This record gives sequence, C-alpha cells and structure tokens, in this order.
Amino acid sequence: MAALSSNLLLVAFFLYLAATIVFAVSLPGKNFRNKQGEIKKNSWGLYGYIAAILGVVFSLGYFVARWIAGGHAPVSNMFEYMTFLGIAIAIAFVIIYPIYKSNVLGLFTMPVVMLIIAYASVFPSEISPLVPALQSNWLKIHVITTALGQGILAIGFAAGLIYLIRTLDFTKRNKKTISLEIVMYGLVSTVGFILITNIFGWLGYEAEFNYINENGAEAQIVYELPAVIGPHEGTLLTEDKMSPIVNAPAIIRSDDLNTVLWSFFSGAILYVLIRLIARKRVGAIFQPMVRSISPQAIDEISYRAIAIGFPIFTLGGLIFAMIWAQIAWSRFWGWDPKEVWALITFLFYAAYLHLRLSKGWHGEKSAWLGVIGFAIIMFNLVFVNLVIAGLHSYAG
Repeated sequence: MAALSSNLLLVAFFLYLAATIVFAVSLPGKNFRNKQGEIKKNSWGLYGYIAAILGVVFSLGYFVARWIAGGHAPVSNMFEYMTFLGIAIAIAFVIIYPIYKSNVLGLFTMPVVMLIIAYASVFPSEISPLVPALQSNWLKIHVITTALGQGILAIGFAAGLIYLIRTLDFTKRNKKTISLEIVMYGLVSTVGFILITNIFGWLGYEAEFNYINENGAEAQIVYELPAVIGPHEGTLLTEDKMSPIVNAPAIIRSDDLNTVLWSFFSGAILYVLIRLIARKRVGAIFQPMVRSISPQAIDEISYRAIAIGFPIFTLGGLIFAMIWAQIAWSRFWGWDPKEVWALITFLFYAAYLHLRLSKGWHGEKSAWLGVIGFAIIMFNLVFVNLVIAGLHSYAG
C-alpha cells in the first residue's frame, strides 16, 4: 500500500506538470472561426483544468493509500504535511477555477503545487508510528484543517503575485520591483534547495558530528550537506568532510539551519544564471504572459481566496490547536515558537481584511499583503518548524 501511495503521488505530480503546460499554451490562444464562420472557443484552459482535477484525484488516492498503510492521517511529519499542503492548494484551485475561469491562475498555481510536493520529497518519506504526542484524533482535525486553510490562502498569494507582475514597471529600478525580485528569488531558492539536496543525496554525502544538545547531553547528528553551520560544541567524526565555519547555539537545530543556508546559496547561483540568460528581471520574464489579464479581476480572486481561507486557517491553526494543546499539555497557550507564529499569521490576515474592507486597500496594496502573508506561512512552516527547537520539533 505504501508503494501504491508513492506511485499515485508521482502520477499526480506529472498531471500537475501537464496542467501547467496546457495552461501556458492556453494563454496566447484566442477564439477563432471555422470554415462555416462559427466562432470556436479556445479549449486549452478546459483541458488544463481537467488535468488539474485528475491530479487532485490521484493525490487524494495517495493520501488515502498512505493513511491505510500507516494507520493514521499522513500529516505527522514534514514530508506528509508539505505534500498535503500541495494537495490542499490544488484542491483550492479546482474549486475556485470554475468561478473565474482564469487560465493564468492555473499557470501560476500548478507550479507552486509541484514545488511544494518536490520540496516535501527531500524529507524522509518512510511511514513511521506516531510519537505519543501525536496519538490523538485532534491530529487530523487540527492539521488537516490548518493545511486546507493555508492551501486556500496560497491561491490569494498566487493571484497577488500575478497582479504585481501584471502592473509593475520592470524597466524602473525601485522598491517595488526590487521587493518583487526578492519574492521571485525566494521561489528560485526553493528550486535550488530541491536541486542541491538531491545532488548531494545522489552522491551519498554524510558527515557525522558529536555535539551537546539543548538538554546538556552528548548526542550525535548526521549532516547530508557540507556543514557551513555546525552543531553546538560539535566535533566532526567523519574524515575528509568539510568542517563548519561556525557552530550554532543549542536551541537551534543546526543541520536544518545548514540546509536552509544551502538553499539560499544554491538559489542565488540559480537566480544569477537565470538573469544572465534572460537578461532581464525574473518577474519581467513572466510579464508578457499576463498582459491580457484584468488587474481588477485577479485582485478580486486574491481577496475572495483570502476571505475564505482566513476563517478556515483560524479554525484549524488557532482554535483546534488550542483545544488539542489543552488536552495534551493542560494549557491552551504556551508561547511555543510555532504557536507564536501561528498567532502572527492570524493577526496579519486579520489586518489584511480590515485594511481592505475598512480602509479601501485594493489593488497593489492588497496584492502585496497577499504575497507577504503567504511568505509568513512558509517562514513558519520551514524556518520555525525546522530550525528553532520547540514542542513542534517532532514535525521535522
């Protein structure tokens, strides 16, 4: 059953790739007249949507098969959660597309789905028994609801990104274009992370350290990338491997921080290569694809997605989380890093809705908030979850 789930996810990944290609083909396509003079509509968008639906079907097949194989909801570690987040984004797109029929939204959303699933693949994918802290029905209630909310919020991010690419003048160098390039660099860094991790994985790279953990006990850790940041009071045990430049404090999960740094390094190299080849900013590369898009329509999509995703995220990420925390740890709130950033995410999107509805922050301002909000989600999911030691560290 585990092998079946992996195969279903692989098929889903290629269906999302097919959807991306078809949506890209659909953008320059126009309606045309046949020999009888009848107007025929460009159907490529429909084909892309069908491919996306099939991708969701196979993704859900993966989810069910892995649930059966493991005996618990497959959302208990980074591989499972990131994979389900990608699926949640695809589900949100499949629901929203028939309302607006925006092919460009598919072109930007499907690659995000693939990036997240590919990112998940670099983490250990073996099915393991649940640790005691996760042996609760609240696991599936809290985590699945949170992921679904984040998946819908991701549509707001994609639409906001499209709006900015459509409206910004990339011939000018200013705060807006530089800020958008930072966002594009972040996406490129995700690709770099996937590439560098797989390259060293194929090479079988491993470096073992002795170190002192946050409890003051001696422990061992294995790095799968050359150590730029070493563990707290670490000693390299493996010969002919790179020694760290600096050691991390005990509260930092040094191997994961090291991986994050490598993703930035590889992303920088990849970003420079793209700039050299294209001879333009990364955002400007995509601008011709979205010229025909109505900024007002894509702004409306972003707002509607966030308006729907925010209460769902609040329900899963805060309310259900606090109920589970009370059951598991006898307190609703404990200022764990993950809890703090979930609260920051909630407050940010609450501010977004307030500014949009009460202060008239539409268009560009709204788009920037949609992009920043999802960046906060990813920071919480990747950096806080992996690097900072806390009660949610088991998710790594």
